[in-house]
Amino acid sequence: MELDEIKSLIEILQETDITELQIEREGSKLKIKREKFFSSFDTVPSVTRPVSEEAEHTIGKGEEDSGLTTINSPIVGIFHRAPSPESPAFIEVGSSVGKGQVLCIVEAMKLMNEIESDTAGTVVQILIENGHPVEYGEPLFKIKPAS
Repeated sequence: MELDEIKSLIEILQETDITELQIEREGSKLKIKREKFFSSFDTVPSVTRPVSEEAEHTIGKGEEDSGLTTINSPIVGIFHRAPSPESPAFIEVGSSVGKGQVLCIVEAMKLMNEIESDTAGTVVQILIENGHPVEYGEPLFKIKPAS
């Protein structure tokens, strides 16, 4: 291929949405690839996550959080309250839990990670709806420690 042919191909590509072109002719190969850059970014509206009914009731009561232990998500993933869709939830609001007891599962990259309680006590709030995504450090539960 001649340099003039290559230049004209590049000019044609700039006028189209094509980002990659590969030509094989007379024993030679030519591959032209261009990265597509955006001059402006569209803003994505923020998505509000639904709060579980238990959390709404407790938040609505205006209860004081002092003295409660918060269990946060140690990883990013999908929150599951039960080991399978057919199984009952690990815990409910008002459940007594022991230290090391499984509270939920956070699914990350098809791995099921059991989240355990850091303390013994009573579950006061479940802050995430089943099947919703959670982020690292996001609060999952509020537990009132046993006296």
